[in-house]
Formats: sequence, structure tokens, C-alpha cells
Amino acid sequence: MSETEILAQLVRFATITDGPNLELIGWVETFLSDCGFSVTRVPSGCGTKAGLLARRGDGPGGVLLSAHSDVLPVAGQDWHGDPFALIEQDGRLIGRGSTDMKGFLACVLAEAERRKDGPLTRPIMIALSWDEEIGCQGIPQMIDRVVPVLGRPDLVIVGEPTSMRLCIGHKGKAAYRATCRGEPGHSSMAPLYTNALHLGADLIQTLRRVQDRLAESGAQDPGYRVPSSTVHAGRMRGGVALNMIPEEAVIDFEIRHLASESPDDILAQVQADLPKDTDIARVTAYPGLDADPSDPAIAALAGLLDDPDPIRVSYGTEAGFFAGLGLPTVVCGPGDMADGHQPNESIALSELDRCRALLGDLLG
Repeated sequence: MSETEILAQLVRFATITDGPNLELIGWVETFLSDCGFSVTRVPSGCGTKAGLLARRGDGPGGVLLSAHSDVLPVAGQDWHGDPFALIEQDGRLIGRGSTDMKGFLACVLAEAERRKDGPLTRPIMIALSWDEEIGCQGIPQMIDRVVPVLGRPDLVIVGEPTSMRLCIGHKGKAAYRATCRGEPGHSSMAPLYTNALHLGADLIQTLRRVQDRLAESGAQDPGYRVPSSTVHAGRMRGGVALNMIPEEAVIDFEIRHLASESPDDILAQVQADLPKDTDIARVTAYPGLDADPSDPAIAALAGLLDDPDPIRVSYGTEAGFFAGLGLPTVVCGPGDMADGHQPNESIALSELDRCRALLGDLLG
């Protein structure tokens, strides 16, 4: 099967984040088994989805190719056709997940099939996860099994769309929910009660002060458009009626941190000035990535690319989890992230061609 044919099949599986993905997982499992791979299924805690770890080839080292199976919802978006039926138009393939990141997975599977009847010059490994789009919630349930099941590869490539550029870094992210507790009462007696929304406003001011400190005196990396770690309050909810004192306010905020900084240390700055009667709970987190471009495996990959100069990206990936195992890890894949998460998401056929060529050269 060609990359386009495989991508059409992958897009048909509506693996929307938070929904089941078992039909896609079963199809990929059979596909890889038929290509001679040893495949291990990793079930999710909820039982409605799973990931895969697959390997073919003997000996040490090799390359691990990593992707996620989930895609974002399409509700409320203006698609010109069925989001889950791949359409070719003007040199592009349109369908949900075509860019982020079933295009890369299609290239990997096509390469696996091309090599199924011949010997391998190095082991090939594949990791396929779930729920990456909602804070990398699937890969933490898989990561401890990667080395025991697959061995230690020389290189991990997370195939998020980078236009086939070599990405060696991105920030980590930790998301939090703060709950501020006030006292209920009638608004005519407002000074006698604690207003939870006022506490929430105090917390947001604390977040702004921490952000200012990070920008002024925190770690800096000029490879990013915003060179420092950041703090962002994204949502605030509270209150029932204008004439009632709000008893509770909830603020969702995030820390996006350079790999050299710890989100716990940044959170400690927030907690040092936390308003009374306010609790903070972490919701999701994933680590950043800061790969060494001089690593022999990474340098060898760079030499195969049209543009070997490394970049950093603003979005997060699962790469930091693999790097946390001590594995040389980069992000490199077909397509542009600007084309993902959009109605009529698409990827250029030329990008799939470039990815196919890279995998052919890399795997020998």
C-alpha cells in the first residue's frame, strides 16, 4: 500500500481525543504483524483505547518512530466534506489528522511494508500512543514499558509536523486548577463576607507577578520566540447571581517552562503568595525537550535532511518522555503544524514524499 492509501484508511478511523481508538489500533496491529513485527498492545486504564509498541530486527540500537493516534474534534468547524474521508485536491490530502499526525504514521507503516520481505540493516521500532492532544495523557501509561519491550534505540523520532526540519527543543507544560473558597451571603452585606472572585483576582495578580519575574530574571533561550518560561491564566469561573456573594471561584492556569527550569519551582513562587482559602491541583503535565545536536545519532539524522540546522517549536510533544529514559530524541515529521487543528486540515503530497525518502535513507 502507498502512503496515501494507508493515510486514507487511518483517517477513516475517527479517533477523536477522549473517544475510543481500538478499531485503529487493531488495524495497525494486524498490519505490523503481517510485516513481521512483534507487536505489544498497551491498554489504557479506562479500557476503551490502547497504544502499541512494535519491533522488527535483531541486535542492539535501531530507530524508534513515535506517533499518536488521536485527533481533535471537528464539531463546529466548517469542513467542505466529510472530515474522515481523505480527499486529494491540488496536491494536498485533506482529512482530519492528515497533518497531526497520521501522515507521519502512514509513512512509517508504508516503510514497514516495503521492508517486510527483506533483511534489515538496523532494528525498527514503533510506538503509537493515545490522548496526546489533551496533555499527553496516554504516553505516561506506556513509557515504562518502552525499553523493556523494545530495547534501547540509538535514536527516537517523534513525527509531529515540522516541515521535515530537525527540532531539538520545546517547552514543557503543566496545567493546574485553583479553587478559591469564599463565604455565601447577600450582596448588600458584601464587606462582611469573603468573595471567592476577589480571591481569584488576587491569584491572577500573583500569576502576573510571577510571569514578570520569569521574563526579567528567569532562564532564557533565544531559540524561542518567547525566550522565557511563561505563566498563563486561561479560564475563570465563579458566582451564581449578581446579588449573591460568590462562594467559589475556579481558575485554570498553565506553566510552559524551558527544559532547564522545573514547573514545581515556578509553582512554588505562585504558592508563596497564594491567597487564603485557595487550593491548587495539577491536572496534566508533560516534560520539555532539549536535545544535544552533537549527539552522533542526531547529527547523522541532520545530515540526511534538506536543511540540517536545528530548530525549536512552540508546541509540546511526547518527545520529553523518551528523552527522560536517556534516549536521544528529536521531533521531525511531514507537514506544518499551522495546517493542523483546522477545518479542512491537509498535508502536501510532497511532504509525504520527503518523509518517505528520509525514512528510506535513515533505515538503510
